[in-house]
Amino acid sequence: MRSAPHLFDEDGRLAALESYGPDLHSDDAFLNRIVRLAARMFAVPIALVSLIGRETQNFAAGVGIDVCSTARDISFCGHAIAQDDILVVNDATLDVRFADNPLVLGNPRIRFYAGIALRSPDGHAIGSLCVIDRRARNGLSPVERENLRSLGAIVMDRMAARQVVTAGAVGKSRFESIAATSPDGIICADHHGRITFWNSGCERLFGFTAMRAIGADIDLIVPERMRGGHGGGLQRAAAGGRTHLVGTTVELDAAHQDGTEFPIELSLSMWREGGNASFGAIIRDISERRAHEMRLFNLAHLDSLTALPNRAVVLGRIAECMAAGEPLAILMLDLDGFKNVNDTLGHTAGDIVLRAVARRVLDCVRPIDTVARLGGDEFAILIPGDGSDHLTVGKRADSMIAAIGKPYPVDGQMVHIGASVGIAFGPDDGSHAEDLLSAADLAMYQAKGEGRNCRRFFTPRLRDAVVHRRAFEGELRRAIEQDEFELFYQPQIRLSDGALLGAEALLRWRHPVQGLLEPGRFLPTIENGLLAPDVGRWVLDTACRHAVALRAMVPGLVMGVNLFGAQFRTGRLAEEVIGVLARTGLPPEGLELEITENIVLRHDDTMLAPLNALRTLGVGVAFDDFGTGFASLSLLKRYPLTRLKIDRSFIRDICSDRVDAAVVTAMVNLARGLGIELIAEGIETVEQTDLLRACGCNVVQGYLYGKPMPLAALHDFIGLKARRVA
Repeated sequence: MRSAPHLFDEDGRLAALESYGPDLHSDDAFLNRIVRLAARMFAVPIALVSLIGRETQNFAAGVGIDVCSTARDISFCGHAIAQDDILVVNDATLDVRFADNPLVLGNPRIRFYAGIALRSPDGHAIGSLCVIDRRARNGLSPVERENLRSLGAIVMDRMAARQVVTAGAVGKSRFESIAATSPDGIICADHHGRITFWNSGCERLFGFTAMRAIGADIDLIVPERMRGGHGGGLQRAAAGGRTHLVGTTVELDAAHQDGTEFPIELSLSMWREGGNASFGAIIRDISERRAHEMRLFNLAHLDSLTALPNRAVVLGRIAECMAAGEPLAILMLDLDGFKNVNDTLGHTAGDIVLRAVARRVLDCVRPIDTVARLGGDEFAILIPGDGSDHLTVGKRADSMIAAIGKPYPVDGQMVHIGASVGIAFGPDDGSHAEDLLSAADLAMYQAKGEGRNCRRFFTPRLRDAVVHRRAFEGELRRAIEQDEFELFYQPQIRLSDGALLGAEALLRWRHPVQGLLEPGRFLPTIENGLLAPDVGRWVLDTACRHAVALRAMVPGLVMGVNLFGAQFRTGRLAEEVIGVLARTGLPPEGLELEITENIVLRHDDTMLAPLNALRTLGVGVAFDDFGTGFASLSLLKRYPLTRLKIDRSFIRDICSDRVDAAVVTAMVNLARGLGIELIAEGIETVEQTDLLRACGCNVVQGYLYGKPMPLAALHDFIGLKARRVA
């Protein structure tokens, strides 16, 4: 939105400007040194001393710009001279006043602006000292504000030496208007700027009675900070001079009787009667309209909670960097443990934490970097330019993780969260803005999958895996619909008497083209995709139905079923398991749910409640692959475990590796001390069996006792064991 020409007399201000002499121009060596200093201090490409005339702004000194003047109605400095303090525009494209300004859309492509009014000793704003960047920034620090004020004072000291005194006089005229009442505010004034008519609409708008207003200066409705004339502009128009206001509609700031400022829309007309000039203005309060426009504008560009730029803005800025061939880094940051804040303290507390996170991240970046909130607890950080190398960006990510990891005081409690960060670099990791965000997102999920509270860089294999997974997911969906999945079962044997105690259900895929696929070919895709809950429910239901028939052959047999992490995310695991047991008729003690360390680390905050509820019913809970990940021993105390499963990696070399043998012995003693059963996986030799028996492990599972087999083969296996016993 362009700034409107001022309605009120500027003669005093222009006279003050003229008092500094007519020969101020861009050849002033001292002023040019000042603007070069300003450009260095603020690390910007453009700095100017701008003098605001009636219709133009002229540059008395400048660096980084190749023009000497612009029209006043598009100048940022025209806004700065109306401010009591520094005018700061962090991103002109996000500011409704400047978004369509030609100086923003075209050269010099202003994004960031900070300008301070240059005032004469009597308070007239004759121009401004400003710094400009073609990149958006995060504002000015208190120190930078003070530096700009000091530079402005130096400029005025220089100009004071050139000052001359001029004076002018104004004439008189009078006009009385007779007008009908109107719901809009209507003011009439003479060419001196004295009010001659004031209707009831004006009384409602401004609070002044007609008795108080008529005869008063038109400055009566002007905000205190903008006063300084007595209708000289109207006088000029009455004498036949040019004015941009007559016959147009403009938006201005006005003041209520109590000093409250509000925006108005003003339409000005001029006419003559009996040789006298008169002016009429129709005025409307546009506060509601302006607020609505601002709300919609912000909704399109800013996050309402943190006031950070949103996804659309950061995508636009990435695209700008890439179009300019500028290197850049994108960081995707997702909070770890934030859901627990909302769940335990409520969303108000969560909002407090998100705003605090935004401030902490801003403190870790440069002014030209962009911090955006994409939604939920996910943020994106754009780091353009020379500071986007791997080492520097890695250190910045580390500083963000450390800052976010510090506690947050909320309602008398200390809240602790973490952050996982994924990093991608342009243009190497993507040729478009969305590609880069996607790459950083993939790296962020890798950081989450590898323990959280860390950073990871994007690598092409991450995207290859996604492409493969998406193609594979289509086939997996067909596999569900076409009943291509099967369950195989591996026996679990008691060493003391060779009895069959249970079986572990293992998923297989009978692919119509590739044949029977082992789990390693497709399970990772299921685990990381959207189908895991559906596949998990099918496995649970099928295994429980088969277990009922198997228990008729082997009373007391326990069916082990592996769970996907996604089954905990639904929040309905306990209800679903109870429903399956009810439908199939399997007693709770006939089912053992197996969870891995990776699932615990990723879903720890969602797992305890359903597992405790199921354990209370009698369902067993086994910790699979124990000792292969990063889980702590404290998990053995927190979780309602009934069994530990020693991973095959510790069994493979148990006969030749003293460390493996010692680890297994320690696990046996640990389980015995905790009152938890123990089972060893991957048994392939008699020697391994003998050593396990010597260590005190009495339940095993492995190829030596039976490979994973279809249900019919398991029936034969049970029948064969029965005949041997007989």
